[in-house]
Amino acid sequence: MYLPKAKGGENELKFDTKKFLKQIKLNEDNISMILGAVVIVIAGILVINYFKEKGNTSVPGVTTQIQNTNEHIVVKGETLWSIAEDAFGSGYNWTDIQKANKLTADDIEVGQKLIIPDATTKEPTSTKVVTKITTENSITNDNYTVVKGDCLWTIAVRAYGDGFKWVEIAKANKLTNPNLIYPGNILTLPR
Repeated sequence: MYLPKAKGGENELKFDTKKFLKQIKLNEDNISMILGAVVIVIAGILVINYFKEKGNTSVPGVTTQIQNTNEHIVVKGETLWSIAEDAFGSGYNWTDIQKANKLTADDIEVGQKLIIPDATTKEPTSTKVVTKITTENSITNDNYTVVKGDCLWTIAVRAYGDGFKWVEIAKANKLTNPNLIYPGNILTLPR
């Protein structure tokens, strides 16, 4: 690649670029294989490190319920809202879970362990917990007198075990605005 060239009685080395490029061209296949192997090794290292960081998480797709009142392992398809509904009976408690786990967004991953804080239940969005709470005060009569703090949802849960039946109560009583019921109102409960 370096060719001696005489210049003023001294030997000077000159780089032969044509010969160098020809040499690279002949070794192109070898260079490609070496670069490919380097890429595969780097990708392998990244994958191994990823799984090491994941550590001892549960297998994705395996359903896990809330194990105790203090922690929950996220399974496929869950959101902070659905976890809050299962834990508190209200999806609105998702913010309590977010704060307890210092999450900056509402994104969660399968296998992630979340702390379920002690918090008071906000407005019920699930009949699961509400049904447990209100079965002691169930309504068995065909008529009900509204008391302070009632809403059609809670009356329907107590009367039928299903909050969504508030619509039937509203229709039976011809309520134009179901949000406006007052203490002392007597409602007919269709059976």
